[in-house]
Amino acid sequence: MNSESVDQATQLEQADVVLPLADHPLRTALVELMYRIGPVTANEAGRRLGRSSGLCSFHLRQLGRAGLIEEVPRSGGRARPWRLCAGAASRAAASAAGRSAEEGAATGAAADAVEDSLHSLNRGLENESYQHWLAEREQAPEPWRRDDAFSTVLYLAPEEIDLLAEELRRVLAPYRLRETLPSARPPDAAPVAVVSRIFPILPPRQPSDPPAADG
Repeated sequence: MNSESVDQATQLEQADVVLPLADHPLRTALVELMYRIGPVTANEAGRRLGRSSGLCSFHLRQLGRAGLIEEVPRSGGRARPWRLCAGAASRAAASAAGRSAEEGAATGAAADAVEDSLHSLNRGLENESYQHWLAEREQAPEPWRRDDAFSTVLYLAPEEIDLLAEELRRVLAPYRLRETLPSARPPDAAPVAVVSRIFPILPPRQPSDPPAADG
């Protein structure tokens, strides 16, 4: 592993940054690679995907924490191969093969359950990372002892929720390019978590109220 790879992996670990588990290009590529060729190590994944082994190793561990992949039992040596768990393999197969709508419907409920589980885990990891930052902030280098947090309540129409989310993504897009293009990063750049949650505020349910109907 070269020094750049080590530095990238170390920065990610030290910052305790957890990127979204869903809609993440490298993690999607790793899952699809394992579906196509079977178990892979971080080194092999890096060679095939054109990324550093350190970065692949970090994201493989996060996929493992999410329950999508697991380590292959070792038979000696230093290699650390990973393989898809059964549920993730089915999901990757449906994506890679482009199954028909009828076939996709058979696994839709399972995929939705996995997606819900991923979102719940992701939010928990985000909260864990933030609490770690609060506890260790004074140990960070002086220029990095800064953060920003705010919340507000807006009155939006349903379609405006999507518009606002898209606007926030447009603001972040130029910075997200730096994840896959290290040359675009300032010399002193390091991973920073940016968390956004946009959701309707529902009134408290009264004991006699029936559950809300879909639609």
